[in-house]
Amino acid sequence: MLHVAVYQPKIPPNIGNIARQCVGMGACLHLIGPHALDLSDHTVRRAGLDYWPYLQLLEHQTPEAFLDWLGDRKPWLVTKYGLLRYDQPAYCKNTVLVFGNEIDGLPITWRRRWAQQTVYIPIMGEVRSYNLANAAAIVTAHACL
Repeated sequence: MLHVAVYQPKIPPNIGNIARQCVGMGACLHLIGPHALDLSDHTVRRAGLDYWPYLQLLEHQTPEAFLDWLGDRKPWLVTKYGLLRYDQPAYCKNTVLVFGNEIDGLPITWRRRWAQQTVYIPIMGEVRSYNLANAAAIVTAHACL
């Protein structure tokens, strides 16, 4: 199973869109805390997230908890500072894709730790980055091929 992790997400609609993508692709969503998202049943119902019951979701309260779960696996970090274009690695069914949050991205310590495991999406126009949910959709869809 493909794993899609988001480091300390900030914007609930992005997570809603990424969650929908994960359900559609049969991937597991990991939220790396701390985060301030309200994922209560009431909030999810009110937001109309009818796919939420089908989502495979793992919440990691801290980055350290996620790293414990990760163990010896080498994740692919998606960052505008990546070394490889996102469509170059040979992803496998147990690949872990890690995305940074909407404001700060991924910690530099993680980018250094897995420097050879970083990918980027080409930016041709005058934007500093892509929307988190759109970036996750692009890379997740490709990794599922």
